[in-house]
Amino acid sequence: MVTVTTIELASEHTDAAAPSPKGGKRILMASPRGYCAGVDRAVDAVEQALAHYGAPIYVRKEIVHNKYVVETLSKRGAIFVSETDEVPVGARVVFSAHGVSPAVHAEAAERRLDTIDATCPLVTKVHKQAVRFADKDYDIILVGHTGHEEVEGTQGEAPDHIQVVNGPHEVDQVEVRDPSKVVWISQTTLSVDETLETVRLLRERFPEMIDPPGEDICYATQNRQAAVKKIAPRVDLMIVVGSGNSSNSVRLKEVALEAGAGAAHRVDFASEIDPSWFDGVETVGLTSGASVPEILVREVVERLAEFGFDDVEEVRTTTEKISFSLPKNLRADLMAAQGAASAHKRREPAADHTC
Repeated sequence: MVTVTTIELASEHTDAAAPSPKGGKRILMASPRGYCAGVDRAVDAVEQALAHYGAPIYVRKEIVHNKYVVETLSKRGAIFVSETDEVPVGARVVFSAHGVSPAVHAEAAERRLDTIDATCPLVTKVHKQAVRFADKDYDIILVGHTGHEEVEGTQGEAPDHIQVVNGPHEVDQVEVRDPSKVVWISQTTLSVDETLETVRLLRERFPEMIDPPGEDICYATQNRQAAVKKIAPRVDLMIVVGSGNSSNSVRLKEVALEAGAGAAHRVDFASEIDPSWFDGVETVGLTSGASVPEILVREVVERLAEFGFDDVEEVRTTTEKISFSLPKNLRADLMAAQGAASAHKRREPAADHTC
């Protein structure tokens, strides 16, 4: 039987987990983990659209980077496409949480598509920063991964002003028109530490470079990395649940190793866990990326119990209370339907109970 206890840690606490008083094999499960508010909103948008409008609902790219989520929504009637021109003219399409460029919005309008924009509001914030600085004729350095959908969407907001830097190793390649008019922005799902190092090196080259207003790396990415850093020094092995194309999941594995985990593996599903990983392992760390539903974590816990890891300690470093409302047009349609249903119910004649 798996037992779970929760340890609450203040952010400044350094002793992430003392040795288990029970001894033996255990799991240190990081919290926060799993779904962030932006992912929850995007997945809910597709689910609500399917329920309200009916299948099919087209989705441009993966709504979030998680195999299980995409497969589950596909079974319910979502059709995932790579490009906008794959959506039939006049159909309904959802844009993923990673955001799209103005060119994609324009193409959708040309095809008379009914769009539901599920872009994470924190990504939208970065888009607005890009537009604002481009309007002021700044050179914008976008710290991120070339080819990632979020980076493509952000760069598309001001392609003549934005250049992408993939990490510290590319800082020397950056060229700007005016060193006094440079700003950096970033992809929201990066490693916090690597981004800070990239920015430090950029500032050495461009001392007058300014920071974006507010942090671009999202709260959920930072919180999940911070939680992993707390438990990593205490574990022999870290397991990260998340897909290979999920930037924040991949970063969690890297962060775990950098923070002192003996080894680290990323899996999509519990079935991918290799028994050979547990030779000499007494403590396993467990976390999940921001696009991972909790059911996948529970399945990993059950799988680990088969190897004797049935003592689970949840190490909580903070509690997240952020939520985002559904996209405006979808929300309006759902509210209109609810209003119509309520009005119809009020108009129904009372039952006749006369004999």
